[in-house]
Amino acid sequence: MGTWTEDVFAETELVSGNLRLRAFDAGDVEDVRLGCSDEETQRWLPLPRPYDAEVARSWCTDLSHHLRTSGEGIQWAITDRESGRLLGATGLNRTDWRGLVSEVGYWVAPWARRRGVAVAATRAVAGWLLGERGFERLELRAATGNHASRAVAERAGFVREGVLRNAGHVHEGRVDTVLYSLIPSDGVVLPKVEARTITD
Repeated sequence: MGTWTEDVFAETELVSGNLRLRAFDAGDVEDVRLGCSDEETQRWLPLPRPYDAEVARSWCTDLSHHLRTSGEGIQWAITDRESGRLLGATGLNRTDWRGLVSEVGYWVAPWARRRGVAVAATRAVAGWLLGERGFERLELRAATGNHASRAVAERAGFVREGVLRNAGHVHEGRVDTVLYSLIPSDGVVLPKVEARTITD
């Protein structure tokens, strides 16, 4: 069982099924640039425009790691376990260490869509957080119009709690978001995840 100190997740790699979730590195820059420049990704996430190589490099080599060391959460590159190709990203944000609550988010690259990547990655993160890490609640928020993301939440076993009015923002302005959650007592069978703590 992994450990954390001072309300910070240790750098941790997760393997579940054909996915490997690992920290971002400089080798991911081009795929991150392509994935985050995609029209559908940009439609629902308030990412920088344009999302150029400099922005991607900053995310891969600095910001994604800072979000972990600051205690905000942890970010992973979703990769194919066999080929190593980047398929998207997932991560935990808004972590409440005292309440043992966090929020999961994700995006999937255009070349990896409609393959169940987001569902599998979300279930892997949930299995690790609620199981090995002993957290009590995992939240997921999706814009009411983002039907693909809402379907991911529902297929992953999350429970719809309600609509948060004007709670999200995208490039076009404010949007209502649907709040989903998963707690241990929901009884959702989550995958067994192989977790490895990375040491410097």
